[in-house]
Amino acid sequence: MKRTTRATRATWIAAGAVALLAAPVPAFAAAPTAATTTATVTTCGSSSLQAGLATYACVDVTGDSVAVYGKIGLAGPISPGSPWPEPKELVTHLSANVAGGASLGTVNGRTVFQVSTVRVDGISATVPCGSTVHVSFDVEGFWSAQVPATVDVPVVC
Repeated sequence: MKRTTRATRATWIAAGAVALLAAPVPAFAAAPTAATTTATVTTCGSSSLQAGLATYACVDVTGDSVAVYGKIGLAGPISPGSPWPEPKELVTHLSANVAGGASLGTVNGRTVFQVSTVRVDGISATVPCGSTVHVSFDVEGFWSAQVPATVDVPVVC
């Protein structure tokens, strides 16, 4: 009886070993190297007060690709006891160019601002490495003048 128990146990162990060796092994992809991975660098200029709001001109740079946008937010906290701000319709103007060179485009539009920060997208381009991108973003309300927010960002590849 001991002999059949040992033989059965040995058969099960052998079958298990064969099953483990025959099972497919998952392949692992090679991790990308630092040379092939390009990080996105976001740069926003100083705020500008426009239509009673803080506005920013911003650029995301990934290699030689740029995404240009503007941001609109509150200029400061809402005063205690103040009524909740009414929605405000704004006319926006976003433009970008390569410093000393070609225009990357201009986007004019409308947006409604209440309290939450609003992002105004619109321009994406590929620019030569080593150049500088100049961005201008302005907002006009019904009663205010335009004071553009600007930023100059070098494109380092």
